[in-house]
Amino acid sequence: MLTFHTCDVFTDRAFAGNPLAIVLGADGLSSAQMQTLAREFNLSETIYVMAPRDPAHTARVRIFFPTAEIPFAGHPTIGCAIHLASAGETGDFDKRVHSARRAAWRDGRS
Repeated sequence: MLTFHTCDVFTDRAFAGNPLAIVLGADGLSSAQMQTLAREFNLSETIYVMAPRDPAHTARVRIFFPTAEIPFAGHPTIGCAIHLASAGETGDFDKRVHSARRAAWRDGRS
């Protein structure tokens, strides 16, 4: 069974801001399954969280529109990083964009 959360990014109230689906433990999903779920959620983006390939990182992610996978997007990366941080995850949050690395992290500072 998959665990998922929906959240509103860039707002301080429910049902405002930019909606996002966050799917945790997505390691066993194929690309086709991820695309099908993103289409079912039908939000602007769905982000899938998987175990990192590099043990120095906290997570690996993939981001999907309802119609296609995308290499990077700000609001799902920020929303997922905040969700993982609020769930007690610490360390790097890694997303590979072709050969470039983008990271958001929580280090305990406000």
